[in-house]
Amino acid sequence: MYIRHMQSVSRQAFRCFQLSTTRTTNRNFGIAAISVNKCPRYCAVLLPLFAVVGNVECSADLATKSHYSTAAAVDMSDGDYKNAASIYEFNVKDTHGNDVSLEKYKGQVILIVNIASKCGLTKNNYKKLTDLKEKYGERGLTILNFPCNQFGSQMPEADGEAMVCHLRDSKADIGEVFAKIDVNGDNAAPLYKYLKAKQSGTLGSGIKWNFTKFLVNREGVPINRYAPTTDPMDIAKDIEKLL
Repeated sequence: MYIRHMQSVSRQAFRCFQLSTTRTTNRNFGIAAISVNKCPRYCAVLLPLFAVVGNVECSADLATKSHYSTAAAVDMSDGDYKNAASIYEFNVKDTHGNDVSLEKYKGQVILIVNIASKCGLTKNNYKKLTDLKEKYGERGLTILNFPCNQFGSQMPEADGEAMVCHLRDSKADIGEVFAKIDVNGDNAAPLYKYLKAKQSGTLGSGIKWNFTKFLVNREGVPINRYAPTTDPMDIAKDIEKLL
């Protein structure tokens, strides 16, 4: 009885939505034209369903093209990060809260980048990181991207579907993408504390801006650091030496 009732509700809601949309002259899916008096119960529950479907469609479409993951660094004590021998000693959590060890990437050459979506460097870096992945991905290069909102609030996208859809729309097939983190300050991700300790910058160890890059060898040890303005393709010669 309950199932038949729900089927009836769905049919009425669908008919009501069709009726409303056929009478509107704008492209806002008929939202403004829906009459509450004619359909007081069912139209209101229909619209959220479309938002959910849109999100699922985005992730399904992306899954056929790349292997993005959303994750955040698991906390380590300050003492632990200082004593780490490689990045393999650091863990991440995926968007569902599952632990993933960076040991997953053992034996690969790794480029680690803090990315942003609204930076003046974004367009070039997204394109060139995509080029690097296409050129060297099958030979053993993996790019680990960590969105960061610390520099001019230039990474406003939320984690999860919003981030995945942003990268898809930007045609940025740049590799593994993790959840937003801090790269500077007391709340900086332990992985970044380790990277900065191993490879200090020209004016101190702090990350200067979006798209700072760290190159890690097949043993998981950071061997070089590149400024935000360094074109990713200019790192190609150093990557070639490690592959």
